[in-house]
Parts: sequence; C-alpha cells; structure tokens
Amino acid sequence: MVFSSAYFLLLFFPLTLLLYFIVPKKYRNLVLLVASIYFYTYGEKFLVLVMLFSTVVDYKCGILIEEGKRKLGLRISILTNLITLGVFKYFNFAIDNLYSILDVLDINSESLHNIPEIVLPLGISFYVFQTMSYTIDVYRGNVKADRNLLEFATYVTMFPQLVAGPIVRYIDIQKEIRDREVTLYGFAKGLERFTIGLAKKMIIANTFASTVDIIFTESGGGFSTPYAWFGVIAYSFQIYYDFSGYSDMAIGLGRMFGFNLLENFNYPYISKSIQEFWRRWHISLSTWFRDYLYIPLGGNRKGKYRTYVNLFIVFLVTGLWHGAEWTFVIWGLYHGIFIIIEKLGFDKILEKTWKPIQHFYALLVVNIGWGLFRADDFESSMAYLKTMFVYTQGNQTVNDFIAYFSNTNELVFTTVLALIFATPIYPYLEEKFKNPNFLIFRYFSVIIMLLLCIIYIAAGSYNPFIYFRF
Repeated sequence: MVFSSAYFLLLFFPLTLLLYFIVPKKYRNLVLLVASIYFYTYGEKFLVLVMLFSTVVDYKCGILIEEGKRKLGLRISILTNLITLGVFKYFNFAIDNLYSILDVLDINSESLHNIPEIVLPLGISFYVFQTMSYTIDVYRGNVKADRNLLEFATYVTMFPQLVAGPIVRYIDIQKEIRDREVTLYGFAKGLERFTIGLAKKMIIANTFASTVDIIFTESGGGFSTPYAWFGVIAYSFQIYYDFSGYSDMAIGLGRMFGFNLLENFNYPYISKSIQEFWRRWHISLSTWFRDYLYIPLGGNRKGKYRTYVNLFIVFLVTGLWHGAEWTFVIWGLYHGIFIIIEKLGFDKILEKTWKPIQHFYALLVVNIGWGLFRADDFESSMAYLKTMFVYTQGNQTVNDFIAYFSNTNELVFTTVLALIFATPIYPYLEEKFKNPNFLIFRYFSVIIMLLLCIIYIAAGSYNPFIYFRF
C-alpha cells in the first residue's frame, strides 16, 4: 500500500484515524499496531513475518542486555539482523556473482540454477536499522529496555515510516510511544505537511518519472548528449521529490497521530560541497552511519589515514544499503572518494572560491552520481556516462531536444516548480503566511493541492515509489 493511492487516502487512513480518536487513549497504540500490520500485510502478505520476527528478537535482546547479559544480547541482535538483511536482500546478489565467477573459471554452474530467488521484503533496510539502533542504545545505556511488547512493536511497525523511512530511533520517540497528545494545531500542521509531501510526489516526482524511464531505457545509443544530461537532471529532481515527499508525508502522518518525527531532508541541492550534501540528504541514514558505524570504527580519532579508511568503509556500506547491485556499490564509493578528497584539503580550496562555483561543483558531482545510481546495471551506467561526456547526436539533434522540451508544457511547469522548491523558499513563505491575513489563503492553497493530487490519483497517472526497492 502506498500513501499516494486512492485506497490509502479515501479508506484506510480515514478509518484508521477515526478509530484512533474514538477509542480510549490507552488503546491507541493497539489501534496503530493493528493498522500498521494490516498496512504492511496488504502488499507484502506473509513477508510481514520477517518484520515481526525482527521486532520480537530485538525486544527480547533489549531485555537480555538490561538484565546483565549485555554482550550476548547485543551479539544476538546484531547477528540476527545482519543475517536477516543478508539473506533477504543480498542472497540473490551473491548467487548472481557466483554464477559470473564460475563462468569466468569455465566451471559448470547449471546445478546452481535451481536455487530459488528470495523475495525482498519492502522496507527491510529501514526497520532492521531501527531495531538495531534500539539494542545498541540499550547496550550503551542511552535508553532503558522497553518491557512492553505492545509499545515496542508499535514503534517498529508504525506505518507512516515503515516502508521508506525516515529511520526513526527509539530514543527520539520513546516518550511519545508511552504518552502523546494531539492538538488541533499539531493535527493541522501534520495535514499540511502530508499534503505538501503528496504534492511533491504526485505533481513533481511523477511528472519527471516517465521521461526519466524513457531516457534511461534507451540510453544505449538512442539519445543524444543533451538528452542524457537532461535525463540525469530530471532524475535528480525525481528522486529528491519522491523521497523527500515520502518523508514529508511520514512526518505529517506522524504529527497527526501525536509523534514528532525528525527531519530527513534539508534542501540538499543548495549544498556547496559533498560533505554538506550528506548533512542535508537522507539525514536519518547519514546520522545512523555516523553514530553506529563511523564513530565505533574510530571516526577521526585514530589519525588521518584511519579516518580515510573509515570513510571508505562507511560509503561502501552506504552503497550496499541502497541496493544489491554493483551500481549502488560504485555510487557509494564514488561519493566516499569525493568526501575523502575534500577532507584532504580540497574543502579549503572550495571555501575560497566564488559560491556559485561551489554550488556548481556539488551539483555536478551529485548529478554524475545519479547517472550511476539510476542505471539498471554496470554496463548501462558506463554507456550512459559515456553518452554524457562524449558528445553524440544520437537520433536527435539539439534542436529536437529544445523543441521537445518547449512543447511539453507540463514538463516546463514542473521543472520551474522543482527549481523553486529545491531552495528554502517554502520556510520563507510559511513565515510570511503566519500573519492572520494570510492564513485563509495558506490553508486554501493546501486544500487545492490535496484536491489536485486526488485528481492525479483518480486519473491513474504514473505513480512509482523509488525508495520501495531499498
């Protein structure tokens, strides 16, 4: 089930909200838990058992750690979670690479072809990281183990952030799991935030999606260099508005249920370096790797060379976290290399340059990276990057490209919107519209956006969710 579906917007969510507010307060976690399990089971069927298994294991491990068996509890938690993630997310990847190795060695691999493929459960990377952060925090003494299984299961399965984040740490919402209040103001802010996220997804991300799919599908030579560059830029908008839109919807939904989830994006495309980009992009993942991998590895406390090795490891794992494909691994290492280059002193050079050049550098590096990220496989990514940097006319001329773009009014309008709202203009407008004279216009605009999104959904417009694959 996706947030941008008629079933969710017109049936599941209104009924869940109604039931949540009419039951006594002590039963609200139960309502949220049952609704969340149904939300996940609706699309994933029996794979919900994987999530429930992870939930029970880490619930027990937290108690085990607090009762004095600290190392045993932590080891069981980490090993169980990593094995679960490894089997369901990376088993097929490992088998495919084994086939390739055996073929290179000219060893018959026919017997392995009977091994069945394993289905990837949606959101497994998110909820596994959530539950691991909980047991690690219990081990460190940052939080007390939750001895109420209902509360803990509500935290893990909470449907607003279940399948595509943000990664919510127990330490950040432990008080709200036990006791939370929903005010009229908070509910209105949540609804506004949800609507903005839905508009990002339906109006901006989805408009770019079909164009991006066409360009990347035919990147083997059918498109010219200008089309290839436009494809990457369009994808940079698609993935940002898709994922940040989902995060906005999750934060808004959480607010309507009384939870204050942390921000996950902070206008990453205004960054002036790759280090800054990762402080603004997918913040919940970046801080997770910082706190639970980079710092335990030694961070920057063991000398500069060890720092570079630690960064290399972190971005290798970052690439793998995003998907079981070599393109993701290379994308992660690509960003890691630029982080290391900046740490070596390039950041000092950047600081002395004209700010537009800093922005251009960051956007250029990020967009080239998206070319790696979006491609279906390594060969396709190399072909696409070659088209970007070795000029080719393909099947179109530059005039054809200009004519295509100028004749697609919806795409032109969407590009303008994407450029504007990739900058912090909304917080500025929000501050301006706090004036009582503007409140009616502000909420009227939100209602119009919601109705427009419902029209898009009713029309059956192209509606992929990029981060569901992770």
